[in-house]
Amino acid sequence: MQVNVRPISSPLGHWQVQFGKVAVTFRSENEARQFVNTLETRLKAPHPWPTSQQYAGS
Repeated sequence: MQVNVRPISSPLGHWQVQFGKVAVTFRSENEARQFVNTLETRLKAPHPWPTSQQYAGS
């Protein structure tokens, strides 16, 4: 997944993180980059597939 960080042309100097069709606005570049770090860590984390027993409610 491609994640982009860019400044928004506004008098408040906000920054935007865009991934897929989602865009999230932040008050500073630091906040935006912290969000990207958290997002990338979660995306790279192992995600085990559910077993058939989990579907059955066991």
